[in-house]
Amino acid sequence: MALNIISNYAANVAHRNLTNSDQMATRSLSKLSSGTRVVSARDDAASMAIGARLNSEVQALKTATVNVGQANSMLQIADGGMATIDDMLVRMKTLAVQASSQNLSVVERGFAFDEFSTLREELDRVAASTKFNGVQLLSGQTILGVNPGVFGAGNAAADLGADSGFVTFDIASDATGVADTNTVTLDIATAGGKTIMTMANAATGLSQSIDVSDYLAGGAKVITGSQTDTLSFGQLGISVTLNSNFTATATAGIDSGTDAATLTIAEETGAAASLTFKVGSGNNPAQDDLQFDLTVTTSTTLGTPGGNKLSDVASFATAGDASAAIEVVSDAIDMLQTARSAVGVGQNRLDFASKNLASSIENNESARSVLLDLDVASEMTQFTSKQILVQSGVAMLAQANQMPQNLLRLLQG
Repeated sequence: MALNIISNYAANVAHRNLTNSDQMATRSLSKLSSGTRVVSARDDAASMAIGARLNSEVQALKTATVNVGQANSMLQIADGGMATIDDMLVRMKTLAVQASSQNLSVVERGFAFDEFSTLREELDRVAASTKFNGVQLLSGQTILGVNPGVFGAGNAAADLGADSGFVTFDIASDATGVADTNTVTLDIATAGGKTIMTMANAATGLSQSIDVSDYLAGGAKVITGSQTDTLSFGQLGISVTLNSNFTATATAGIDSGTDAATLTIAEETGAAASLTFKVGSGNNPAQDDLQFDLTVTTSTTLGTPGGNKLSDVASFATAGDASAAIEVVSDAIDMLQTARSAVGVGQNRLDFASKNLASSIENNESARSVLLDLDVASEMTQFTSKQILVQSGVAMLAQANQMPQNLLRLLQG
């Protein structure tokens, strides 16, 4: 190779190798500092993708484990409430047995019934106060509903849609806006070029308005065919679902301030809580959800199936009355034990679900570790080798930069 002073081929080669060695050392350093062998997709795109999914699965399963713990706590609270009710039922049966004996007078039976009645009230109080995060566990869920046909013929506001009811209602069971009174008002008015739907509860002072102008003919949200759209009056806990009749009804003419209707809210006690717990990481109810239906354990439900309940026991006026109460209380105890047994079964099932989750988390973390975790000893060995190459490259580049100096001696002659 000819000697020249314009190009320093040796220095270029040394610089290229030094650059490569420095890059490899830097990548090795980033792996050692992060503890993972896949710092970016360039390291192993497939492993990064699989590892990301496994990591999300692990985190979801850990959250599901928390859900299982909370579910167990909820069922434990329900069981605790039932245990207290069981103690009261035992005492109530004792009182009924005592009062059924002829050696007691009417007055003494009255004393026994006073305690019986007080315990019955306490039973209902315990059932109502057995809650988890606001969820009634033993006394049934409060259900609120709107009277049917509110826009039917004969209503004061029949012109809102007497011929084509355009709304249906869904009221949340914890709707604070309607819990204190049984009426709310719905008003639709046109003002300032806009059509506004307003729902209000005068007793609580809660009111909320929604602009429904876009649902009129020519608007961006016109409902056609079987389509529906839901308006949420969250402050009152009420949702209004509009159907395709709304456009025609509203377009036909809304008289400002006059189109109002009073909705009667019916409040009743429904079925016991149906509790669904997410115990998996997916969205398949059959695989990822567990559902438990609790039993209402109040004086109106505990008693003889298809017969008298605790609430039907009116007095211990006679020994016969007290004897009849014995059967009712005995049946109530049997019904309560059945309810407690279902809770116990649910807790045992949750325990097995928890063990399965722990095993799944362990196995998924192991799989993720194989793909992503760094073998520190092996990588440290490689990092040391790359450090030596960097140091060697720096030394050789320095030597290559000295080579043109030899040509100066030839020029000096």
